[in-house]
Amino acid sequence: MTLWNQLLLGSINLSVCLILEISVLVFCSAVLNRLSAGFAKPYKPWQVGLMLVVAIFIILGGHTVQIWIWSAAFVLVGALGDWNTAVYFSLTTYTTLGYGDVVLGPALRIFAAFGAVTGLFAFGISTAFLVSAMGRLFSLNGEAHSVKD
Repeated sequence: MTLWNQLLLGSINLSVCLILEISVLVFCSAVLNRLSAGFAKPYKPWQVGLMLVVAIFIILGGHTVQIWIWSAAFVLVGALGDWNTAVYFSLTTYTTLGYGDVVLGPALRIFAAFGAVTGLFAFGISTAFLVSAMGRLFSLNGEAHSVKD
């Protein structure tokens, strides 16, 4: 695969995954709003815990779908021959763990690097979302405290 093909296909896959990530977080926000509306304030600890668990599982589902999208891409471009290896390689690349026991040739290295960039963006956006959502939840619950010197 040429450099330009790697850049184009990698950018397309990255864009699809980031659009998916944003969609998942918008959905998650709606679910949390609906769930919290059914609880009286101040929230009980189990209610806060439930909302956190729901958010984490929705976000985890989004990350899993993105790993499968990258796995499909690696199989479709002929980079990896079987799904087991493709999912494993996608998972280690997406999480930037990169064991190095499965590597792609020079013609696909840049394409594969886009999988790592996707994971970095997705984990960063997810973390920011969780921090913001939980901060808002605690603030609405009257548990916000100011830091004093």
